[in-house]
Amino acid sequence: MGDRNQPESAPASFEALDAWQVARELTAEIYSLCQREPLCRDYGLCDQLHRSAVSIMNNIAEGWESLHTAEKRQAYGYARRSCGEVRSMTYVLLDNHLISAERQADLPTRCVRSGKLISGLIRSLDQRQ
Repeated sequence: MGDRNQPESAPASFEALDAWQVARELTAEIYSLCQREPLCRDYGLCDQLHRSAVSIMNNIAEGWESLHTAEKRQAYGYARRSCGEVRSMTYVLLDNHLISAERQADLPTRCVRSGKLISGLIRSLDQRQ
């Protein structure tokens, strides 16, 4: 066990970030949903869901790899906004009877969790300045 007074070391890669891992899980869930009937027949909606979910992961990775704080903040902001986009689209899925209410209820929770973790990355940038 480490000393609680010592700061935790920064993750070595974006893959180690909780925000990226949660985004990856959300993306896997979106891909799984889009493979099932009847959603799999709505190519446009599936394409937009795929792009938005992948955007969360990729923008977290891009922000982590950026060397400049402004670029990091911008990428994390895009990732956070993509969480909102996925969350909004879950209501399209529900309203059009493409997923069950139970299944839909879980997705916004995942989006909010991902958004909060991304907000933490943004706050950590502010604390460094």
